[in-house]
Amino acid sequence: MPSVQAAIPEVVALDRRNMNAWEDDAVRSAIEATKRRRLIVSGLLTEACVSFPVLSALSAGYEVHVVGDACGGLTIASHELALRRMEAAGAKMTSWIQVLLELQRDWTRHATYDGARSIVEAHGGGYGIGLAYARDMVHPA
Repeated sequence: MPSVQAAIPEVVALDRRNMNAWEDDAVRSAIEATKRRRLIVSGLLTEACVSFPVLSALSAGYEVHVVGDACGGLTIASHELALRRMEAAGAKMTSWIQVLLELQRDWTRHATYDGARSIVEAHGGGYGIGLAYARDMVHPA
């Protein structure tokens, strides 16, 4: 995906052919090489390409967080059912705004402030409008 690659050009994409990325040796090896035991997962198709590797990683002892609103399914019902299946297996459900704000921590972290704020302003609905208002009206430069 060009827009994702542009945001993180130093990350090399791993090409895979199977629906369960966990069954691809290169993908699984790259994850294992990080030595991290917590994964954040999103993607398309929730019913297969998201749920299959999530269920596999859970079985392998990983803590897995699924960014449910950054996944897409064939239908709303099948997407929701796949999320419920992963949650029942132990995955923790979250949203893109929760992930972004947890990484940002608070708005006093200046190194990432502009980037995080611009994402929220562009995609965060009323919260984004509130941030823009605070920037322009309450705390003008």
